[in-house]
Amino acid sequence: MDLRQMQYFLCLAETRHMTRAARQLNIVQPALSMQIARLETEFGQKLFDRGAHGVTPTMAGETLARLVSPILRDLEHAVQEMARLNGRISGRVVVGLLTSVAQSTLASSTAKVAARFPDVQLSACEAYTDTLLEWVASGQLDLAFINVPRKKPSLNASHVLDEDMVFACRRGATLSVPRDLMIEHLTRYDLVLPSRRHGLRNVLEEHAAEAGITLNPRLEIDTLPAICDVIATTELVTVLPTIALQQALAAEKVQAHRFRDRPMTRSIAVVHHPRRAMSAAAMAIVEIIRQDVIAAASSASQYVNTPEDVPDAPRSRSMQSDITAVDVGEARRSRKRAKPTP
Repeated sequence: MDLRQMQYFLCLAETRHMTRAARQLNIVQPALSMQIARLETEFGQKLFDRGAHGVTPTMAGETLARLVSPILRDLEHAVQEMARLNGRISGRVVVGLLTSVAQSTLASSTAKVAARFPDVQLSACEAYTDTLLEWVASGQLDLAFINVPRKKPSLNASHVLDEDMVFACRRGATLSVPRDLMIEHLTRYDLVLPSRRHGLRNVLEEHAAEAGITLNPRLEIDTLPAICDVIATTELVTVLPTIALQQALAAEKVQAHRFRDRPMTRSIAVVHHPRRAMSAAAMAIVEIIRQDVIAAASSASQYVNTPEDVPDAPRSRSMQSDITAVDVGEARRSRKRAKPTP
């Protein structure tokens, strides 16, 4: 198995389509088919199942992809480092992102990479923290931005930022938010939260356990923009990081409040494999995304109410009328007493 065959095999495993893979490799389809057939003969294993709409890696194919991917990454890294000696940053970088990070920064970050580093090819994907950790460990990703799990990962990790998790509801909602908002108050509301597959839910569960409460959401949705849409149009509430709420907050569709007693935070870190050094291109991309994440969190935080911003709970209408009548009567009597004697 030579380098060219590795590249052909991985390209087909990623695209899962002969025609698209051949086009991407700039070869004719029969040549690609012949190389894959040679590999299958060499290993004595069927690597792909052929179907009407493409190909699917078999178990043997998935195993080979997992083993070959780090080898190609190391070779690409060597080429990039040699190019860097000439002052040129180039190469392919595969990055994994949390959904909350991707939706708030991916567009701006990729535009900056394209403008500043025209010789760098960036490939980005979204996934849960556990999946991203697995893909970095197996060499399918060069690096990933993750929610820091309670259990320390076996990867090299660099801290990016600590971000507030905030209470959010529809702007103008009839529900009342206590001035001294505490985590324990979440039991009063109908919640929509990510499922337990989601890293953010794990963060919430840890804080809830420390507060001695159990979270029983009415809805579980793993797509964060969908959660924002739900709370913007219903009386349901949520707890999410500020950057996940950024667009809804800026559009004044939702309002957000900080917790007073125990601030709820999640930590974001960037991870890479300890045995594979980050290339110059990867480090440049990390810095761009890191700056954009910090800027997005800072921008979103300006829309969040602190406890001092929350007004006292409104009195009932009848109570307000009684108080107003007494206040008016007292004001009239005060003016009569203050009237000078002729």
